[in-house]
Amino acid sequence: MRSSPSAWADHHLTGRALAGALAALLLAAGAFLPVTANPAATPQPQSDSISALAADTAPSPALIEALAQAMAAEPDGGDRFDAQVWLLDMQSRLARRQPQAYPDRQARLSLLQRIHAEARRAALPPELVLALIDVESRFRPAARSPVGARGLMQVMPFWKAEIGRPQDDLEDVATNLRYGCTILAHYLSRENGDWTRALARYNGSLGRTTYPEQVMAAWYHYWWVKR
Repeated sequence: MRSSPSAWADHHLTGRALAGALAALLLAAGAFLPVTANPAATPQPQSDSISALAADTAPSPALIEALAQAMAAEPDGGDRFDAQVWLLDMQSRLARRQPQAYPDRQARLSLLQRIHAEARRAALPPELVLALIDVESRFRPAARSPVGARGLMQVMPFWKAEIGRPQDDLEDVATNLRYGCTILAHYLSRENGDWTRALARYNGSLGRTTYPEQVMAAWYHYWWVKR
């Protein structure tokens, strides 16, 4: 079953529970303007996830291969002028949602440009990636969870060892987004488009719907774009 914010809203309003590789390329640091957040401006991440950690006992070989290919590819900065209406809309929303974390308009636009490019390369809705970041880190690039997940999309460091790239900095915005979007897109493909199960896999909570509901609620309430 495929999930969407509108479907989530229908289920939520009626009291029903939320129904329960890849084309990404690694962006080189500096492809866009640097992203600067105020590290003390927003609260600690509220998610208790072991994010981007598979529910399986061992990482999927297919996912390891997808990450390795993504990071070995030639850097691509994306289209700086892509989706300008989207960028302007979302920077206004981010300013309202996290007014202290990103007080500078240009920093917001730079961050959102990164997010949009990475999401599109992984064939993910950019708004869904925004919702996941909102839940995971409150848009704090230096966020760390109690179990060690790092950065905007709260990626677990073990992935670096799995693909032989210990030098990667998961607090770097471009690197973190490339890892996170690649992992999420793999799980979405594995689950045949079922957002509930894909998000639960990303969070390491397959079989439970609390985390998917949090992300879908953030998507619906703060980041949804009607098309």
